[in-house]
Amino acid sequence: MSDDLSERLSALERVVADLVEQAAKSTPEPTADPVHAETFWALEGLRAKVADTTGGVLFTGTVDLPTGEHYDWQYGRMLDDLLEIDWTETAPVLSAVGHPVRLRLLQKIISGTRGAAELAEDTELGTTGQVYHHLRQLVSAGWLRTLARGQYTIPGERVVPLLVILAATR
Repeated sequence: MSDDLSERLSALERVVADLVEQAAKSTPEPTADPVHAETFWALEGLRAKVADTTGGVLFTGTVDLPTGEHYDWQYGRMLDDLLEIDWTETAPVLSAVGHPVRLRLLQKIISGTRGAAELAEDTELGTTGQVYHHLRQLVSAGWLRTLARGQYTIPGERVVPLLVILAATR
């Protein structure tokens, strides 16, 4: 190779190396960006907690319901644990909230309508027998709890997970 070509190649390599170095200095780490840190504060906490693992998931919430109830809730699982469980065992719980009438019942109950008789007045939910059928399915799957005869509530430990499921559909 000629000296001129060799010099030009060396000069080009220096320019490229300088550009790479400048780019590395001007590209902040995601966690160093204040907007990132503000937006992803929960993610950054989880990332720190699972740093030496394959990862994990976390969902959390703080809610004040129209009924006056307040819930602070958090749940996390390691990725390896989630991949090892039998996902088919979750089908009944997921299936229970996979029906439009049951979702409407949960929405009404979380908003304060607790009585089966009052719920059955909504003709969009079907007959009284159908409403009771759906209520039993939700109780069986753990999405509802009976307060008293014909009175239902969403258990506190299910409020945030239900809202997370709904948020995940958007």
